[in-house]
Amino acid sequence: MIRARFIWIALVTGGLASGAVEATDVHPLAQAVDQHYNRIKTLRADFTESYRGAGVERTETGTLWLKKPGKMRWEYRSPREKLFVSDGKAAWFYLPGDRQARRMDARKLDDLRSPLAFLLGKTKLENELQGISIAADEVPKVPGNVVLRGVPKFLAERVNQVLLEVTAGGEIARIVVMGGDEATTEYRFSNQQENIAVKDADFEFAAPPGVEVVEGMARQ
Repeated sequence: MIRARFIWIALVTGGLASGAVEATDVHPLAQAVDQHYNRIKTLRADFTESYRGAGVERTETGTLWLKKPGKMRWEYRSPREKLFVSDGKAAWFYLPGDRQARRMDARKLDDLRSPLAFLLGKTKLENELQGISIAADEVPKVPGNVVLRGVPKFLAERVNQVLLEVTAGGEIARIVVMGGDEATTEYRFSNQQENIAVKDADFEFAAPPGVEVVEGMARQ
């Protein structure tokens, strides 16, 4: 399983949108992200997840739904269907066709997808990332975006650093997680839709007939 609690974050302030904020000042940039995500209740986005490490490379795509408080649903479509879903209390991981689904208490989850979880809370980016700064040495994938660097507190033992590529509108367009094992997982987000109707039932998991639910998440 690729990993998930960090991804849960008004329009950008006039100064940021106009370019008046100095590129070396991380505080207003972090505030812009906070303002953007603290005002939304739901989010839908297409994602591309890329992993590189230990001689392995893989790329997967799918759709992500987030809903406050703390709910998320990752539907992977390519190259293989799989589901990672959390109702904020428990999380499940299931590969269609398998005879087992895995469950874990959401509070104990250390999955790398979790960085998105903070975006669905009422919190501050500067409180979530230790040593947050502007990564001036990192070139953004999209001109005009800014890359921030820091270490998520709850994953500090597993992660060396996280890069966030932020748009001029305060959206997080890309997250790069660099693990202590030198593996790198990158998430790119597109077609983001905010405050759309999403049912609570979409964040629940019912095991198909014949599928056993076992406790504990296996790292992949």
